Amino acid sequence: MSEQYERMQPCPSSPNCVSSKADPGSHYIEPLVSVRDAQALMAAIKLTLEEDSGFSVVESDDTYLHAEARTRFFGFVDDVEFQIRQDSNVVDVRSGSRVGYSDLGKNRRRLEAIRQSLAKQGY
Repeated sequence: MSEQYERMQPCPSSPNCVSSKADPGSHYIEPLVSVRDAQALMAAIKLTLEEDSGFSVVESDDTYLHAEARTRFFGFVDDVEFQIRQDSNVVDVRSGSRVGYSDLGKNRRRLEAIRQSLAKQGY
């Protein structure tokens, strides 16, 4: 595995995280696939998150983006990550809660909402 892939955190055993790098099962979610190129998709992801007050971009470069998402009611912080797979148009995704045991499906719904927003933009 290249060094690039060491940046995305794995999901813990608790059911409060989803990742396209997880083994098939309750933690797995499909990655994003660009119809253009992965760099354009990453730029669109960053813009989408920056336009949403629920997200704060913490780190971003050409291949990796880390944002924090704050839940509305309790203010919990979740980590959201996106990373381009080497030599592909695939962007791996991860959303995980920092605290607690169950997220009641919030992390999966968050990433699916981002996926829908990007699809509406043509990605």
